[in-house]
Amino acid sequence: MYFDNRYLYIFLAVIVIINLMSGGFDLLGLLLTIPGVLIAITFHEYAHAFAADKLGDDTPRLQGRLNLNPLSHLDPIGVIMLIFAHIGWGKPVEINPNNFSRKISTKAGEAIVSLAGPLMNFILALVIAIIFYAIGTFATSFAYTTQIGIIIMTILQYAVLVNIGLGVFNLIPLPPLDGSKVLMAFLSYNAKRWFEEHTQLFYIIFLIIWITPISSMIISPIISGITTGINGLVGGIFGLFR
Repeated sequence: MYFDNRYLYIFLAVIVIINLMSGGFDLLGLLLTIPGVLIAITFHEYAHAFAADKLGDDTPRLQGRLNLNPLSHLDPIGVIMLIFAHIGWGKPVEINPNNFSRKISTKAGEAIVSLAGPLMNFILALVIAIIFYAIGTFATSFAYTTQIGIIIMTILQYAVLVNIGLGVFNLIPLPPLDGSKVLMAFLSYNAKRWFEEHTQLFYIIFLIIWITPISSMIISPIISGITTGINGLVGGIFGLFR
């Protein structure tokens, strides 16, 4: 079933406008968020390309996606949405499952490639948290008393949140997110076909979830829990050096 993405973009644009009118626009916060957004999306899409390449599919390599150049992976609308509406995406990495090594099934290969993006975001969140606490522990005066230090620490904090948010968001099992591709990799042929034929319905379900309190009730606690867990783990380790 065909779904016109223009309607999706219009709908998301409305979300942005509502966000701005409700006082959600913070120029300084926006500027400090951009580095985290660029890193999160670039590494997310690169992870998809890297996983596919390692499984034997050279399609991403041939299309110039096997690099960390943001221009190769960013979708302008997706970036804007991630900054203003807190949901976003990069340019999808195209793969050909038929090229996967015979050592792995097509379904397993698709699941691995789909999971690679969100997994990369969680790893990045952990790495950035380590950098944040390392600076805060071993360069305390710089981190919290100088203007540049405070800016760097704030950017790192935003980067952790953006990566966790992007990772969790993409694991939602609704198209066109990575979670739906992971789910379809384990569905039977008939179930997968039904899923694909009702893509428009799942788009509508996704939009309903996102504009209602359901998203906050389900997604926000997950993001908060992961963030708290990472900060607790890394903060506890660096606390030993104080």
